Amino acid sequence: MPKSQEIVLAEPRGFCAGVDRAIEIVERALTKFGRPIYVRHEIVHNTYVVNDLKAKGAIFIEELSDVPAGATLVFSAHGVSKAIQDEAKQRGFNIFDATCPLVTKVHVEVAKLHREGFEFIMIGHKGHPEVEGTMGQLESGIHLVEDVEDVAHVSPAQTTKLAVVTQTTLSVDDAAEILGAVKARFPQVREPKQQDICYATQNRQDAVKLLSPQVDIVIVVGSPTSSNSNRLREVAIKLGTVSYMVDSADELQADWFEGKRRVGLTAGASAPEILVRQVIERIKELGAISVRTMDGLTETIKFPLPKGLKMDGEDAAPLQHLR
Repeated sequence: MPKSQEIVLAEPRGFCAGVDRAIEIVERALTKFGRPIYVRHEIVHNTYVVNDLKAKGAIFIEELSDVPAGATLVFSAHGVSKAIQDEAKQRGFNIFDATCPLVTKVHVEVAKLHREGFEFIMIGHKGHPEVEGTMGQLESGIHLVEDVEDVAHVSPAQTTKLAVVTQTTLSVDDAAEILGAVKARFPQVREPKQQDICYATQNRQDAVKLLSPQVDIVIVVGSPTSSNSNRLREVAIKLGTVSYMVDSADELQADWFEGKRRVGLTAGASAPEILVRQVIERIKELGAISVRTMDGLTETIKFPLPKGLKMDGEDAAPLQHLR
């Protein structure tokens, strides 16, 4: 390994406002109502975060039948279908919705346009909980496309009122390519007023686009289930830079860094900074001697918490968690 090896940190990286809010909702619910707190699906797609919250008393479930009557239930940041919302209300749970407000925005848009008679094409990954939640806002009339090829086979009942929505954590470039195919086949399709891909996903992808040409390898800190983390690795690879994604520093392999003078490092929006620091220390053990942070955007957005989670005697100061 070259002695002049440098680690270059992408900026921004790691937690976004939606993830911060979701974790804080679970932590505040635990503090206010006591353990256990039930969470429908992983609150965010990160192994470290989920295990940390499990240790504090969160129980992660997929089926609402696994939640005792009267328990406190949190919906994950990815959002849930109308059917899940209705079942949770019927079962009488104390519910807190940690759906990212940017995902909620898509749900609101779907509901509004559906009332106006629109059908939808959704660009996203089949089986992802966010996609299931968004498609589950309607009983019918929303059609999933995962790639350009799918666009040729989609069959809406009518095309005069057709709108497109996207999963918020997609690759900006991939989504644009698929949207182009949708517009070519359905020229009058209605696009979102603001693109659905979230600001944090876009900012982290833009940072990797700046980072990749400056380094010999890009390491992405993120869990395999994290869509936005996977997209960061793909962005680097498309730009011709060797890239690996790791859930923790233990997964780093020494031979990845042989002959690499400059190592780029970023983290998905659900990956805490503590994991980044551990990865930095491990790469230093393998020979890196300096660390610098790229110039980049500073994100200042913060989403409000749901009502009912303010602590007794507390002002608006947030709890500190996993930062």
